[in-house]
Amino acid sequence: MKQEIAATPNETLSGIPAPGIPVSAIPAPEPLAPAVAGRANPRRMIRPTLSWLLVALIVCVNISVWRAGHPQLPAADFEGTISGLAYNAFGRYDSPITKTYPTAAQIEGDLSLLAGNTRRIRTYSSAEFPELPALAERQGLKLTAGVWLDRRTENVTLEISALRKALRDTRSIERVIAGNETLLHNVFTVKELTQQLDALRAQVRVPVSTAEPWHVWLRYPELAKHVDFITVHLLPYWEGVPGAVAMKYAMQRYEEVKKAFPNKHILIGEIGWPSQGDRYDGAYTSPEIQAQFIREFLAHNKGQHIDYFLMEAIDQPWKTANEGRVGAYWGIFHSDRTPKFELLGPVESDPQWFQKSMLATLLALPLMIMFMRRFRHLRWPSKLMMLVTIQAVSSLAVWMVALPFDLYLRWSDWLALCVLAPTLSIMSAILLSQAFEFAEMFWRGNLQRVYAPRAPEPIGTQPFVSIHLACCNEPPEMVIATIASIERLNYANFELLVIDNNTKDEARWQPVRDYMARLDQRFRFFHLPSWPGFKAGALNYALTEVDARAEVIAVVDADYVVNSRWLASLVGYFNDPNVAVVQSPQAHRGWSRQIFHRMMNWEFEGFFRIGMHHRNERDAIIQHGTMTMIRAGALREHGQWSEWCICEDSELGLRMMHAGYSTVYCGEVMGEGLTPNSFEAFKKQRRRWALGAMQIMKGHWRSLFFASELTRAQRYHFVSGWLSWFGDALHLIFALGAMVYTIGIIAAPHLFSLPIMLFMAPLVVFFFCKAMFGPLLYLRRVPGTLGDAIGAAIAGMALSHGIALGVLSGLTQKKGVFEITGKGKVTASASGWLNKLNQYQAVREEAFLLLGLLSCILGIAISRKGNHVESALWMTVLALQAIPYMATLLCSWLSRLPDTPASEVRAPARDLEGQEVSLLASPVQIANAQ
Repeated sequence: MKQEIAATPNETLSGIPAPGIPVSAIPAPEPLAPAVAGRANPRRMIRPTLSWLLVALIVCVNISVWRAGHPQLPAADFEGTISGLAYNAFGRYDSPITKTYPTAAQIEGDLSLLAGNTRRIRTYSSAEFPELPALAERQGLKLTAGVWLDRRTENVTLEISALRKALRDTRSIERVIAGNETLLHNVFTVKELTQQLDALRAQVRVPVSTAEPWHVWLRYPELAKHVDFITVHLLPYWEGVPGAVAMKYAMQRYEEVKKAFPNKHILIGEIGWPSQGDRYDGAYTSPEIQAQFIREFLAHNKGQHIDYFLMEAIDQPWKTANEGRVGAYWGIFHSDRTPKFELLGPVESDPQWFQKSMLATLLALPLMIMFMRRFRHLRWPSKLMMLVTIQAVSSLAVWMVALPFDLYLRWSDWLALCVLAPTLSIMSAILLSQAFEFAEMFWRGNLQRVYAPRAPEPIGTQPFVSIHLACCNEPPEMVIATIASIERLNYANFELLVIDNNTKDEARWQPVRDYMARLDQRFRFFHLPSWPGFKAGALNYALTEVDARAEVIAVVDADYVVNSRWLASLVGYFNDPNVAVVQSPQAHRGWSRQIFHRMMNWEFEGFFRIGMHHRNERDAIIQHGTMTMIRAGALREHGQWSEWCICEDSELGLRMMHAGYSTVYCGEVMGEGLTPNSFEAFKKQRRRWALGAMQIMKGHWRSLFFASELTRAQRYHFVSGWLSWFGDALHLIFALGAMVYTIGIIAAPHLFSLPIMLFMAPLVVFFFCKAMFGPLLYLRRVPGTLGDAIGAAIAGMALSHGIALGVLSGLTQKKGVFEITGKGKVTASASGWLNKLNQYQAVREEAFLLLGLLSCILGIAISRKGNHVESALWMTVLALQAIPYMATLLCSWLSRLPDTPASEVRAPARDLEGQEVSLLASPVQIANAQ
């Protein structure tokens, strides 16, 4: 039978046809005029042209954004030879700490490279590379030799011996610097250092000095009497001076030292700026700031006869162990010996930005073209949003892959990257799927597959429907209310089978049996004292007792009050032999008098008014175990309810799709149940759903991830629908890892440093994008208030830990336990602080996680400077991780607040027929109401 689809202009706020307007009453849109023979249809030509123009626009914008992020900046030009370069010979993976050294050939290669830029180099040790003076002499380089001084007497003796040998064997050494910042780091006292210097000056015939920052020389002026010249370090970065004024500041300090010691030659032993690393107070690091500082210094001092060594020639990644991350990036050459910047022309932070932008474009372009071809019916704002999202995620992927090549990552950085990279990958996938949902559902006119209630079938042609109601340990009043609503169905050709399984308390099931005994033979009750398979087992038992005439099996939960039009307005869809499942939304009643029940109601509404319509567009709905109807023949042919899966309803729907059947989702509410009776029941229900989803994924992984009878769109929706739940599991893992890493940062800062800011920024951006999509779409499609949207968002976040546990349990366990979701009124517990404390046992894990994250935030705040950007960003990441656990505790507390007095409720809770619903009505009262 031909599908009856509501026209888009009649779409309501929820994305379904307006109530009371049958599909048959909605005029079909006029078809497009056919193209005249021999003449192209202008409308057909314009749409592809606009599509290609839109793709081209996104490509241009992408390249422009990359360009804007890496602007060309002015810098002073310098032509000539650099006075001197501080030089350490260690390569990318060499280190004096691990005793791994470069070969003589590698050192000679370095010196050959440096000889093209300077005629003088400075070293820090004579014993580490005893062959270096001869190699320098071979390249025509003059050497200011270093002697490393510390409290290891044997090491000092080796240093001096190596120096004296080099002085005898070569003529490259023109002066000596003994000790490097020994007073600054409290290695020696002034008296001890001067004794070392006097002893060395007596042994060698070249000038001798020691190297200290400017303020040490000014603090200890007597030190100048024991040196032949003064070696001063001018490193504004370590003083927190902003790069824009750093060179001027350094020259001011140089003049102060020069003025303090007018009779001494002043050598700037180190002056420079790092290209990467953490910010130090007001001093930022970047390749362009380094280039600007050094070029300004070189240009300013050209012709002024200032004696200096730039800090330094080649990057030294091993220094991160002593100086932190920034210690690796002081060179004007990368560790691979390629130059970081030119000395003429403008500078830019990343000379390879264009190649990266083109790679990001090539990665996104096929996806954008595929999207435009597959979804050419979407509105232009929808297309634009998706193209921007695809390009943004592709650019992020390129940036993340290239990032390790731009940095010298330590093992702790790799550890952070190994945690953050999967997080960002899953968040990117989540962002893409949520952006697609947003793009399709936010702008009206996109939906093409919309179903509405049908006109009732003639009485003589109505198919026989067998309604199944499974219950276990449910309040009898609640079950009887459901049965009473089924009695009122405006449909003659049906039966109701109530299967009570595993209920031990007779007071729970006997009132239901007694009530049904008063009804006609269409209503049958079965009590199964001990029955396997949970709800699926009970439903399978019902299939053995079903009337042979049944063409349709309908399932309703024990807490639902159904609309009298339910069957009559939906069974007609089974006239199409391809339809196996007809589903209407879950909805709720009786929630308006309690704040958390209200939050739960609107949290549920989001999925059924947005997610299910989005899935229905591609015949990929999630079948749920109430208000659903299944073709009896299909159910018998392709297996019964799966007892191995605790989400037997969703698993059955997937099997029907795999068998080639179609599904129908009618967005009009046909029944209302009760929200879970507490936050603990709410969390338990969602945990069960997450666990069941993982069981389905493991049981059908071949069909979901590889070629099968399922369409690609169906596979996409099932997998992407679980992505956010995988995100919750990853959130838990990341939170635990972040706490362990933070403890390392606080307790062992020499081993653990804060994650690179570039690692953390995308996490914050993705969080806010995700937080923006949900509420905006909710306000667009769900007829609630802004307060309801906020409450629904908080309730959803509060489920994160429960979902994470469900995902991890489902992935690791072979079997799951079907935990019944508590519904109806909760019996008040005993008073007393101990009993109140016990009420919160269900959220104790979230409380400990929240306490741990808050403690980590406090620890970082105490141990790090308040204006440290990386610290603030890491604390932000920890705070974002803590939000779901805060939401959990808040919801647990709100769920225990009393109901609002009936007099303060705007409107009483009513059933689907407009009558007030009392959840406390007795079976006799309900029977009398009939």
